[in-house]
Amino acid sequence: MVDPFPRTHCEHRAPSRVAILGAGISGLAAALKIRELSPQTDVVIFDQQTRPGGVLGTVREDGFQVERSADNFITTLPWAMDLCRQLELGEHLVSTHPEHRRAFVVWRRRLHPLPDGFLMMAPSQFWPLATTPLLSPWGKLRAAMEYVLPPRLDEGDESLAAFARRRLGREVFERLVEPLVTAVYGADTERLSVLATLARFREMEKKYGSLIRAMRAQKAARKAGRHSGAKTPRESGARYSMFATLRFGLEQLVEEIVARLPQDALRLGTQVTGLARNDSGWLVTLDNGKAFPCDAVVLAVPAYAAARVIEQLDQQLSQELAGITYTGSVILALAYRREDVGHPLDGSGCVIPAVERSPLLAVSFSSQKYPHLSPQGTVLLRVFAGGARRPDLVAEEEGRLRTLLRSEVEKLLRIQGQPVREWLFRWPAAMPQYEVGHLERLRRIEERLACWPGLALAGNAYRGVGIPHCIRSGWRAAGRVLGLPGEDRELGTSPF
Repeated sequence: MVDPFPRTHCEHRAPSRVAILGAGISGLAAALKIRELSPQTDVVIFDQQTRPGGVLGTVREDGFQVERSADNFITTLPWAMDLCRQLELGEHLVSTHPEHRRAFVVWRRRLHPLPDGFLMMAPSQFWPLATTPLLSPWGKLRAAMEYVLPPRLDEGDESLAAFARRRLGREVFERLVEPLVTAVYGADTERLSVLATLARFREMEKKYGSLIRAMRAQKAARKAGRHSGAKTPRESGARYSMFATLRFGLEQLVEEIVARLPQDALRLGTQVTGLARNDSGWLVTLDNGKAFPCDAVVLAVPAYAAARVIEQLDQQLSQELAGITYTGSVILALAYRREDVGHPLDGSGCVIPAVERSPLLAVSFSSQKYPHLSPQGTVLLRVFAGGARRPDLVAEEEGRLRTLLRSEVEKLLRIQGQPVREWLFRWPAAMPQYEVGHLERLRRIEERLACWPGLALAGNAYRGVGIPHCIRSGWRAAGRVLGLPGEDRELGTSPF
């Protein structure tokens, strides 16, 4: 593991006490990094919840292992893998089952395989796209025209929907791109910024003039690498071979970090109401009326919560943070007897396009991806709903919500029997929306942060929503409050 922060010149700069607001994976990663780089620094983490980990958590019941939110992380970004190895969890890493590394797309109430080689917004192989029943002949012809369409070369932002329709046409967008992107971001793709989410596709367009041409060039480069003896990863379908989890659940990450922190580091069930600056440092105001003095602060809470905390400190920064919108999500985990499920479940899950008008966003075949998650003879499914597409479902009455989602998934997968277990998780306002102009907003936030040495931001609201990005944001926040901002090729020199 390559440490992004040098240890030299750390000791004399280190603050004596750092307050971290938020005990999710971003805040915990920041605390661990601060303790690693500056063992003499006292770190205190405040969170209004009574358990650490934020949305990360694992339920273990009757032989089932159910994740409350994310159930794995991508391995092509190094930070989650690095943290697992640092925590000596490397031997517990599990990759997706090799026989089920493909995804399905629902079209006209039936599951169809995602065309092999279609990577979020670009086909690396054209034959599977030409033969898929998901597209009409015109839709396939329009996608092929992408090869000769002139590229957009300016630096301006645009919505992901506009980009996908411009390059690949309406059908590819509606039936492939939209459901895949929505399953990741829970977003309205008409408002989602392509530069803040999938900028590499705009770079491919600019460099090669076409996404298809770019994918062909990358495929040729991989082939040349194989001929030269270099090892290159195989990319296909939804790239499930590039995901991993921990054998005993992602809560292991939380448990191992907490075990390495001082016993009095966590102040759970404590709400922070304000933040002030004085000549000697920072004052964190708590809900009991007391003030906690410290030398530096990491705001590892949702952007809207950070906005409330700093409202009296910096109104402009508060307004920028409050401008980052959020959606919520619902996860219904269902366990069935295998014999009651009519679909072969020969994949890792399915995504549902908005044009299907289903309340579902996606269904993960969790025990097909990771067989250890359910007892033999059973299957574990996780049903996702809500997001920008159906925000009303997050607050829906529990009985109606369970009935609605169960009915949909049972029709989709031809399930006859009753579930043997159910678990419902609601996450209101948990998914930040990187809307068009998000990168410009981050620039303005960075300018305001520069006025407040010792103040850092961390979390999924800024430069990535997945677990690896959250970990990285925590590390960068640690470097900032220690006076070591560091640099990163992918994230640039941002202070968060």
